[in-house]
Amino acid sequence: MPKSKLRVGILFGGCSEEHPISIKSAQEVVRNLDPDTYEPYFIGITRDGAWKLCEGPAADWESGVCRSAVLSPGRDVRGLLVLDEGKYETVGLDVVVPVLHGKLGEDGAIQGLLELSGIPYVGCDVQSSALGMDKSLAYVVAAGAGIATPNFWTVTVGEDIDADRLTYPVFVKPARSGSSFGVSKVAHAEELPAALDVARRYDTKVLVEEAVVGSEVGCAILGGGTDLTAGEVDRIALSHGFFRIHQEDAPETGSDNSTPIVPADIPAESRARVQYVAKAVYRALGCSGLARVDLFLKDDGQVVLNEVNTFPGMTSYSRYPRMMAAAGIPLSEVIDRLVTGALARPLPSTEQADA
Repeated sequence: MPKSKLRVGILFGGCSEEHPISIKSAQEVVRNLDPDTYEPYFIGITRDGAWKLCEGPAADWESGVCRSAVLSPGRDVRGLLVLDEGKYETVGLDVVVPVLHGKLGEDGAIQGLLELSGIPYVGCDVQSSALGMDKSLAYVVAAGAGIATPNFWTVTVGEDIDADRLTYPVFVKPARSGSSFGVSKVAHAEELPAALDVARRYDTKVLVEEAVVGSEVGCAILGGGTDLTAGEVDRIALSHGFFRIHQEDAPETGSDNSTPIVPADIPAESRARVQYVAKAVYRALGCSGLARVDLFLKDDGQVVLNEVNTFPGMTSYSRYPRMMAAAGIPLSEVIDRLVTGALARPLPSTEQADA
């Protein structure tokens, strides 16, 4: 008998500002799915939150053949309820790959829904997703594990910050937003109010942090527990300004001020240190599956946490797949290992809690 294929739900789109990046990431994931192993079901989420079972993550996917669908919260279905003219049919799923970035995709929300549904899913769990998304919480947890972080201040609704107490330059950013949307570099105190206003367009909680002097480096991590694989380290070479990811009009053709260099052109001992700290951050936040850990490498060799992306971009130009490929692990293998890990990870249950 031929081996049955795994029914894989590919979630993409979403309500966050990273909706278009998610579609591009899903396109690359699909290109690297083994058709002999996986039977994909494509679930696109519109910008206003409607779920649609569709033909695939094309740029114009919403104009194709789509049917309304929801993820059943009951574990008796473990899959989709596809709605049509007052009736519904069920579509069972063996595993879900949530190719979603930013709010409601990378912050634990979709992970919680999948756990309620009892469907194995790729990537970090609810807790680690929430910690990774909130930069201030990630700093607190990392610092508690002995990892260097920037000095920072949080500003919530109704609060303000004394601009004269800061040493400039500082970065002002939404505490819980993806990529570099809403991020500003502030060189003088009089620029601070405008930067806070920009950040508040994306989050009610704003982070003000010292500008760390050093190279921006990153490390892709794959796996869980003690079985972690680090990809090659990359370095972001800047010509001017600061690194803005996914802000370009045509990112496939490159950035106007940055070039990722992989493997990073840094000494071997620095590379090893970056990988060591990246794994330490990953473990401290309780990550599993995958994450990209962004760090600063200072001239004295110290490695400082920048941020953690719990479902990093998977586009043709994204850093995570490039770092893994440079380590000899193509995206097709990354996907296989992620799915294998998801199926092996036990889902939370009342029995486990009682035990």
